[in-house]
Amino acid sequence: MLCNTAEFLHQVRELTPVPAARAATRLRASLKGVKPKEIKPADRGVLLGDHLPSGVELRGSDEDTYLAIMAPRAGKSTALAIPIAEQAPGALLLTSNKADVYAATRAARSRVGTTWVLDTQGVAQVERAMWWDMIAQAETLEGAERLAGHFVGQITSDQADPFWSQAAQDLLVGLFRAAWWDGGTVRDVMKWLSDPAEKTPLRILYEHEPVLAEQVDSSISIAEETQSGIYQNARTAMSALREEKVLAWVTPDKVNPRFDPEHFATSKDTIYLLSKKGGPTAAIVAALADAVFTAAAEAGERAGGRLPEPMRAVLDEAANICKIADLPDLFSHLGSRGINPFVILQSYRQGVKAWGEVGMDAMWSASTKKVLGVGLDDAKFAADISSLVGAHFVNRGSYSKSKEGGYSHSVSEQREQVMDAAEIRAMKKGTALLLATGLPVAQIALRPWYEEEAMATSATR
Repeated sequence: MLCNTAEFLHQVRELTPVPAARAATRLRASLKGVKPKEIKPADRGVLLGDHLPSGVELRGSDEDTYLAIMAPRAGKSTALAIPIAEQAPGALLLTSNKADVYAATRAARSRVGTTWVLDTQGVAQVERAMWWDMIAQAETLEGAERLAGHFVGQITSDQADPFWSQAAQDLLVGLFRAAWWDGGTVRDVMKWLSDPAEKTPLRILYEHEPVLAEQVDSSISIAEETQSGIYQNARTAMSALREEKVLAWVTPDKVNPRFDPEHFATSKDTIYLLSKKGGPTAAIVAALADAVFTAAAEAGERAGGRLPEPMRAVLDEAANICKIADLPDLFSHLGSRGINPFVILQSYRQGVKAWGEVGMDAMWSASTKKVLGVGLDDAKFAADISSLVGAHFVNRGSYSKSKEGGYSHSVSEQREQVMDAAEIRAMKKGTALLLATGLPVAQIALRPWYEEEAMATSATR
């Protein structure tokens, strides 16, 4: 149930400043030996908001995973994405379909490290100043399968028969591996896709991976109509890379620097992944984000289990522009590696559409901190949250009149919901419910970045 002030200080104390600072000294190498009271607020963890009505600041730790659900214009960017980005102690990955977060945080982040921008659709009208070697992800068979899955996953929902998408993915896996073995690029993959009669990729695979070569060969050496369908599905999945200006972002460039996920994972750099909508172009965003997660997890393992300095990953509009198929599963271990994903959705059903009922339920369960803002218009979801908020007991008085004309008064204890579904839907803008694993539900006041003096000053420099 929602706590009164005294109960809160006891039951949710691990989120308050001093305990949060102690957790930070345990999880961050740069804070070892620093006294909790000497740690700056920004270094205590991920800012969540201020408890209502006490006004005590609440922060999540650097081993938490986060999920935020709130309607448009409810403060997703101003009170969540921007503050988290501004205060990130290590590397920062941020996805968005708007330029506002990039514009508000670029100056501050450029002072602590290099800022990289992938903007294939001109969301922020940023001139290309980097390239990413996408084929490098196909160094292993698993990497090639994940890479192919990001592209095929964008078209799978439109097909009733999974045969075509699976066959297209198998074909792309073979082509990605052939390009990697041959020192090729995505441009070679696109060339091979255009001509089913091209035998170069099979020749390369038979030389290096005969088992994979035989599987790819058997899947395309079939009836011409079926073969044509498989290739067409693969071409559709990769359609974003038909455009030269998009292709340039993921192929070698002698002028601009290469973005290296492995170096990024242990740096204080920032990568902005911008995309206007879902579809094939969003697959590039998902693929690069996944490459960063993989590199960061491996770096954490080499460092003894977790990154010395935590990586923040703010995935705004994740369901549309960063739909990593197994993101719900990744949630279960990213936090323990020092990688803090913060997924921001407009509704629970948006997550269901992207990852299915099972996937979204898994993400919900694996999120150790959940922030639910205003505009929760899904009646069933609001009712479910009402039951999680819980009930409390209230005293109700009643009067009765006897036959003799006398009156009596009695008091009974009744159980009532703290907040019903209608009250949750009608929460005041700027407030949210915080569901932290193992702790009672708390109501918080969000803190927009422009009300923080340090952040507002930083953004104008």
